[in-house]
Amino acid sequence: MLKSLFNWKVLLNLVVAIGVFVGLVWLTFRWLEYHTKHGQEIPVPNVINKSVYDAVKILEDTGLEYEVDSAEYNPKYKPFQVLKMHPLSSSRVKPGSLVRIVVNPRTWAPITVPDVINKYSGLAFQRLDQVGLKIGDTIYEPSIQKDALLRVIYKGNAVNPGSRLPRFSVIDVVVGSGPMRNISIPSVVGLSVKEARAVILKSMFEIGLVEHEDGSKDESDIIYYQDPASGDVRDQGMQIDLWASKKTPAELRAKVDQLNAIYRLKVDTSLPPVHYDEVPNHSEPNYDPPTAVPVPRKEVPKIEPAKTEPARTSAATGAKPAGTTAEKPKSTAASSQGSGNKPATTGTTQQPAQKPKAKKVVVE
Repeated sequence: MLKSLFNWKVLLNLVVAIGVFVGLVWLTFRWLEYHTKHGQEIPVPNVINKSVYDAVKILEDTGLEYEVDSAEYNPKYKPFQVLKMHPLSSSRVKPGSLVRIVVNPRTWAPITVPDVINKYSGLAFQRLDQVGLKIGDTIYEPSIQKDALLRVIYKGNAVNPGSRLPRFSVIDVVVGSGPMRNISIPSVVGLSVKEARAVILKSMFEIGLVEHEDGSKDESDIIYYQDPASGDVRDQGMQIDLWASKKTPAELRAKVDQLNAIYRLKVDTSLPPVHYDEVPNHSEPNYDPPTAVPVPRKEVPKIEPAKTEPARTSAATGAKPAGTTAEKPKSTAASSQGSGNKPATTGTTQQPAQKPKAKKVVVE
């Protein structure tokens, strides 16, 4: 076994294999030195503040590759002026290396028009100003979308959202001023569906229901009925419903009468006109203001003191007046006690005191 390993043939093959391996490694490194230009370096020229055309020519003459990129436009520098470069000048690179230069563009980079259609005009103006667009003229157009931005116009042409415009471009905007009132509805009976759409939109109305007799969606069908009817007055933006068929309106007279019975209001003129009575015009009553009633003043009756009359004496008798007075209003005869020959006579009589009469007070 060991004798076979030290055979001269085996040793020869081993030496040949080692030699081939070493040769391949040497050739690989030589090829890398040639391909990468090992040990060969050249200085990078300074092209800053030069025009892009001069910078490209200098780099080509030096044997360097170049890549041109544009930065954000800066009005302080000239258009196409080289602002930056990499690697920096005075660096040493291999021949054919790539040098990247940054150039000031000729003008501002274009910006994308934002989607502000049908948005409130105040917010739309703010958004357009943020992206770098300047508002020129504001045109007001009748529309049901009051104060909404309807279109963006640049140099007389409408601009769609997403279009690219130069920065700080002046644009005009169209804003809705509100719907128009009392617009006459056009007649589209007899037109095709496609033609009717154009007429209705031109008259500032909207397309409502479009009903095809055969259930198809053929735009060439003829309109045989519309609601509201032509000549009616409506506001801008109202919808107009259409009925279409491949037949003519004369062939669909029964269908038209049926739709009239549904959508047209019939006024019965056979009845006599209604007579309305007028309310009589009565004059308003004149009320005098009430007179003030005097408040009666209460009078307290005065009570007069009773008057006494002097006692009357009898002239026929010479007897002395009796000292006694009667308490009652009756006349009394004094009878003598113990003497029968002298008759007694009533010397004095006193009348009763009269009560004062209350005065009558008449209240007017």
